[in-house]
Amino acid sequence: MTEVKSGDTVHIHYTGTLADGSVFDSSEGREPLEFTVGSGQVIKGMDEGLPGMKVGDKKRLEIPADDAYGPLNPDARQSIPREGIPDEIPLEVGIQLQMQSPEGHVLPVTVVEVTEATVTLDANHPLAGKDLNFDIELVSIS
Repeated sequence: MTEVKSGDTVHIHYTGTLADGSVFDSSEGREPLEFTVGSGQVIKGMDEGLPGMKVGDKKRLEIPADDAYGPLNPDARQSIPREGIPDEIPLEVGIQLQMQSPEGHVLPVTVVEVTEATVTLDANHPLAGKDLNFDIELVSIS
C-alpha cells in the first residue's frame, strides 16, 4: 500500500484541539482538506506528520507552537489613538478588523483592548503561541 511522501497531494479529515481539549477547527461535515505535503500550504507540524501514513490510517499529531503558528510576537500588538478609527467601525474586544500596511498589504487584526483614549490591535495569528493537537484520518493520496 502506498505511503504518503513529500510532494503527494492528500485528502484528510481532521479535528484540531487546544491543550484544554477545546476544538478550534474540524473538517466534520465538510469535504476533506486537500493539500500537497511539504509545500508549505499547511503548518509545518502537519507537513512533517503525514509522511509514512497509508490511506485509512488515523493519527494524533501533537504540534508545538513553533511548528504551528509560531510564538506570540509582542511587537505585533499596537495601541492607536481611538480617534484614528472611523466611528462606523465597531470597537469591541474580540472583533476582527482589517488594516492596511504602508505597503498596501491587508492585515487581519483583533481588537484586544478599548479605552477612552486608545484601541489596542493584535496582528498575531489567533493560534500563535499555542500548542495544537490534530486527530487526522488519511482519506486519499493522489
